[in-house]
Amino acid sequence: MIVMKFGGSSVANAERIRHVAQIVAPELKRKPVLVLSAMGDTTDHLLEAAEQALKEGKEAVSIDKIEALHLKTIEELGIPASLAQEELQPLLEELRDLLVGIALIKELTNKTRDYLVSFGERLSVRIVAAYFNALKIKAQALDAWDAGFLSNSKFSSAWLLKESWDLIPGKLHPLTDGGILPVLTGFIAKDMNGAITTLGRGGSDLSATVIAVACGAEEVQVWKDVDGILTADPRIVPNARPLDAVTYEEAAEMAYFGAQVLHPRAIQPCTKTGTPVLVKNSYNPQAPGTRIVAALDQRTGPVRVITSRKNVALVDIVSTRMVGQYGFLAEVFSEFAKHGISVDMVASSEVSISLTTDVANDLEALKDDLSRIAAVTIKTGKAIVTIIGDVRRSSEILHRAFGVCTGLDIPVQMISQGASKVNISFIVNDTQAVAVVKGLHEDFFGGERKEECKK
Repeated sequence: MIVMKFGGSSVANAERIRHVAQIVAPELKRKPVLVLSAMGDTTDHLLEAAEQALKEGKEAVSIDKIEALHLKTIEELGIPASLAQEELQPLLEELRDLLVGIALIKELTNKTRDYLVSFGERLSVRIVAAYFNALKIKAQALDAWDAGFLSNSKFSSAWLLKESWDLIPGKLHPLTDGGILPVLTGFIAKDMNGAITTLGRGGSDLSATVIAVACGAEEVQVWKDVDGILTADPRIVPNARPLDAVTYEEAAEMAYFGAQVLHPRAIQPCTKTGTPVLVKNSYNPQAPGTRIVAALDQRTGPVRVITSRKNVALVDIVSTRMVGQYGFLAEVFSEFAKHGISVDMVASSEVSISLTTDVANDLEALKDDLSRIAAVTIKTGKAIVTIIGDVRRSSEILHRAFGVCTGLDIPVQMISQGASKVNISFIVNDTQAVAVVKGLHEDFFGGERKEECKK
């Protein structure tokens, strides 16, 4: 068995769904399971409809964009019109009723939002499964809960319950062994009370990796709109190159610090079993893509990937109470926990701590509380630049990285090396991040070194 996950851009319209079928057909002997996202911008349109219902009342309830896209796709794919009447229309009516309810009570809770956005995936799997059946390929659309996805009740960021690991193979193996192609919704599940939940960031990819691990699949294929994992963001560095392979650890660090490929949560299940993940481009299926594996069996260059993440706040905490005292750090981090604020990077000395966090948090309230125990300065407009590389060559990496920053006359405001030892991160101003990433990429991958990333 293999698991093939296709994102929203890969199933955005009839043309893209035809391409998906062309990708899947040669893999049928490997007993694939498909995991799909919502079509194109459907999730955004669902949230827009809810906002409109909240602001303007039930008279404003409209799902015209959503309905038009899905009905047009059915028509262009040549799927029998009965599908729309028998399967899609009931879902669309259920969606309208939900939006009217949102308009009447003037409230959109996380529980209701999860129910709302589930319609995107539920609509897409029914269309894609119907298209495969029209091609004489036996397929069955499944909502995630019908395939054993059982979660807790933490709406918008649910976790799967341990029972799911036994339920999923029991639901899917009989289908694949019987020559049926399962087409599943990613991103969603149900709790013990039957309420629909979503799995949070990277939820669709997580759905795919969970299925693969639970069912003992030989690999997970994650089909995106890029040629695998690149040495940098191609929007910043147009000549960024795809990597043949990266480790689970490297991929997790890349994702956490800005690479938009796989969320660390999605990778985590595979680390337990060593299940490989293959990141491919549905727009360019001939490209080899990038394999994510437990360990590399070949030598690589000193640096694998350079990433950046903007809109970061730098929090500097200074207190002489730290000298020779225990418990001070615990007190500091308890304040972050109280405000529900996560920390990205940490650097400390005998009397000071520097931390970074997302600027979207309520930093003024945090500052007020921290000021009771220390002098606090919060600086916004910062960016994290991260170098994922070979820990054995960290001195070389640091030497060259600081050389690039010196040449650009850009001061490094904080530096941190993660416990994993595969990443070195530092802080610069938001406005300087692009120049730093370009400069680092040219130094590590340009000129005579440009082939190192392929090794």
